[in-house]
Amino acid sequence: MPAQDLHHLGVAGLAQAMAAKTVSSVEVTQHLLGRAQAHAHLGSFLHLDPEAALSTARAADAARAAGQAGPLTGVPLAHKDIFVTADMPTTAGSKMLAHYRSPFDATVVARLKAAGTVSLGKLNCDEYAMGSANENSAYGPVHNPWDTQRVPGGSSGGSAAAVAARLLPAATGTDTGGSIRQPASFSGITGIKPTYGVCSRYGMIAFASSLDQAGPMARSAEDCALLLSAMSGFDERDATSAERPAQNFHAQMLSAREGATASQPLKGLRVGLPQEFFPAALAADVNGAVRHALAELEKLGATLVEVSLPRTELSIPVYYIIAPAEASSNLSRFDGVKFGHRAGQFDDLLDMYKKTRAEGFGAEVKRRIMIGTYVLSHGYYDAYYLQAQKLRRMIAEDFQRCFTQCDVIAGPVAPTVAWKIGEQGGDPLQAYLADIFTLPASLAGLPGMSVPAGFGAGGLPVGLQLIGNYFAEGQLLHTAHALQQATDWHTQAPAGI
Repeated sequence: MPAQDLHHLGVAGLAQAMAAKTVSSVEVTQHLLGRAQAHAHLGSFLHLDPEAALSTARAADAARAAGQAGPLTGVPLAHKDIFVTADMPTTAGSKMLAHYRSPFDATVVARLKAAGTVSLGKLNCDEYAMGSANENSAYGPVHNPWDTQRVPGGSSGGSAAAVAARLLPAATGTDTGGSIRQPASFSGITGIKPTYGVCSRYGMIAFASSLDQAGPMARSAEDCALLLSAMSGFDERDATSAERPAQNFHAQMLSAREGATASQPLKGLRVGLPQEFFPAALAADVNGAVRHALAELEKLGATLVEVSLPRTELSIPVYYIIAPAEASSNLSRFDGVKFGHRAGQFDDLLDMYKKTRAEGFGAEVKRRIMIGTYVLSHGYYDAYYLQAQKLRRMIAEDFQRCFTQCDVIAGPVAPTVAWKIGEQGGDPLQAYLADIFTLPASLAGLPGMSVPAGFGAGGLPVGLQLIGNYFAEGQLLHTAHALQQATDWHTQAPAGI
């Protein structure tokens, strides 16, 4: 492949090309660094580290030459700036952490580094991962490469836009209420949020500890499977880490279903369609694209089954009580005393706290801290927070009833395609409502992914959401891979890329 076309290769394609010695990691890294600099107007990167990236790439090429390469050796990627890194700044998209450098790497970063990947830098995100559009970053919004006047989705918008624009074959993201799936949908890429606890949260700056989960964002299900295999696994430093043996998700993705055939690899798979995921308010273009993708699943042997998740609408108030409550607690550590921003002038300790947090936090973070503090306060805890936790359990039980009737749940990721930058700035409630289809799986701790499913109005991408039962990532990836083997939506790139 000509050097100028290397950015069209995904993770699996690059690994194969480097194994065949038709290209080196240094060549790919140099090419992608050039593209990242040339497309700086997208706002995807907060930090690029060319020197360190090329040094790592040279080491990867040496390891490959010595016969010590793994499936990801030499593959370039970048990390959402919510993961701490010892060799690069970590800001979480906030002025509060401007110029902060961690003394250690997050577990996800360390595991991908050990797998031989080459990190190009850190990617833009909504401040402390709070947002659905990547407009809340203190360092400016990210632009969707399909239409630079529109949002790429959030909070992992920098990761999604970089992969969609072919600046990277893959990137890490985090998903609290849909922040991998929704930007993957808006940007026309593939992203998976595994079961809560599959990927370690150690070194991932906390927003809502009972919801935050790391996951990969890439071009295809196969690329995501390769990355998730390296990222996941038990971590004794994370009390919420699932104690499970290491998983080879790539092998699980490729394993054939019992009774499947070459033409019908999904034969026998029951795909549940919650009636609540197809309301009258669902945009017609999104509904059409999702229905087309579901018809493709049927051609591959799957059976569509009507199911119900009756508490879907309640997921919005439940999430926006629980998540801000946890954010209020987690973000109390950013007070200017130990690390991060500190106000330049203050009268006493209390004044320093007030001014530091007023200067360091953006409007959306302040809004959620205030909501969270309110629902945890005396006299309101039982009325709001406790009730929300009870409803959360009921939402999880609704899913378990569905999984007695189906193997996988499918539907849209978001009610519309990507909206214009600034369009919802004056009404945060509108952005909250856009999370209605992704929040239920997050509250239940279930794995979910977004798979490209065609295009809606203006040629903007639409994603198909797949939700599995606990620890059923392999089944989700297998389903998505079968769909991608039969369609080409995931291979299409924005014009001019």
